[in-house]
Amino acid sequence: MTDSNCVFCKIVAGQIPCHKVYEDQHTIAFLDIAPFEKGHVLVVPRCHAVYFTDLPSEQIAPLGMAVRRVAGMLLERLPCDGFNMLQNNGACATQVVPHVHFHVIPRWNGRQINWTSGKYDGAEELQAIQRRLCGER
Repeated sequence: MTDSNCVFCKIVAGQIPCHKVYEDQHTIAFLDIAPFEKGHVLVVPRCHAVYFTDLPSEQIAPLGMAVRRVAGMLLERLPCDGFNMLQNNGACATQVVPHVHFHVIPRWNGRQINWTSGKYDGAEELQAIQRRLCGER
């Protein structure tokens, strides 16, 4: 199931480019273009659902496994000291894109938590982090 107006459905379909760091038959994970921290990844199910509670039951475990895998990639390959996972449901909960997604945000010891969207210094920095997370140097 997809929604032709959904930006994440368009990314899943390859109609909008992204900096992909992981994918499998159920999910796709890519760098957030307005990150709370550089290396902030969005993990998105391929099927469209607005709320987590709308996801078909058989999609929940693969989504959780993908989130776990991405978190491990951040710890190992950035590297970072920890991470936050966020999953918002509804505009009142600050869900901006109405398609289920998890934010996996790297964190470092001694650095204050920042809940303000930022940006990368340019395409080269974004691509360098993508290569690092994909295991390339």
